[in-house]
Amino acid sequence: MAENILRKLVNNSQMAIDDGVYEVESNLEKSNKDFIQIIKTSAHAPLLTEVKFSSPSLGKIRTITDPVSIASQMIAGGSKALSVLTQPHLFNGSPEYFMKVRQAVDVPMLMKDIMIEKVQIDAAKKIGADFMLVIQSLFDQNYLKDIDEFIAYGHKQGLQVLLEVHTKQEFENALKTEADLIGINNRNLDTLEIDLKTTETILSGVDKSRPILSESGIDTPEDIQYLKKCGADAFLIGSSIMKSDNIEEQVRKLVNAY
Repeated sequence: MAENILRKLVNNSQMAIDDGVYEVESNLEKSNKDFIQIIKTSAHAPLLTEVKFSSPSLGKIRTITDPVSIASQMIAGGSKALSVLTQPHLFNGSPEYFMKVRQAVDVPMLMKDIMIEKVQIDAAKKIGADFMLVIQSLFDQNYLKDIDEFIAYGHKQGLQVLLEVHTKQEFENALKTEADLIGINNRNLDTLEIDLKTTETILSGVDKSRPILSESGIDTPEDIQYLKKCGADAFLIGSSIMKSDNIEEQVRKLVNAY
């Protein structure tokens, strides 16, 4: 099963690359705010909230509407950074959505995609992303080669790198890289099941040398309090906010978890 989901995600990106999805003509500026600085100085829970209309695990999450209005509600609620899906297959994302949001807001933004080739990193720079996502398991399982070169290329394009892990071994491998931020995905990409204990298991007894973002399955202020106690510094939240009837209020509730 494991291979199938990862392979599917890699194939989706390959398909999008072949379809020319990342051939964007644009030259947008990234934010002048630094999310890592925000994480270090924030009095409340620093959220990276995600604009996504579909996902492989949930299918359709929300009817596709104006991503800018959703992003603005998230920021009004106190979100400090945004993640916008640019992957069309399974996620209903697009670089166009990202650019619309980028032009409307001034917060750090993550281009959320399964990055497998440099053309996607080039696109991230052109559409004004502050961060790009790199998934450790794609390298550990030999779908991709040379993570250091991939990360260095992102840095050369002026991007910061969010490196995502799901196991203690991946976390240890991630610490050997130059990634700026390490994300612990509480979702097992093999089974799509979520367990918030993943963050606790990975962080127990380790020396964190850089900020840690806990991702997936975060629904309530109590979840955030628990993850903070486990050692997470910031929180990526998508589905539970996208499903909410009042996005601004939902974000505010989560930001004020502490």
